[in-house]
Amino acid sequence: MVKVNGEDRAAAGFSVTGWLQEAGYQPAAVAVEYNGSILGRTAYDSTILKDDDVLEIVCFMGGG
Repeated sequence: MVKVNGEDRAAAGFSVTGWLQEAGYQPAAVAVEYNGSILGRTAYDSTILKDDDVLEIVCFMGGG
């Protein structure tokens, strides 16, 4: 299990991009912290999630 925003999720084996898409996120519209460090967007495809990883996902929102 991977902890995503404090909740256990069955995300092991997915790339970050793959899991974000599966979960309904738009990868270009989020920032991802991976195991305590900000993950650069260019690493989303090559970073494969493993059991005990921790993700924090922050969505960008427009407003005015």
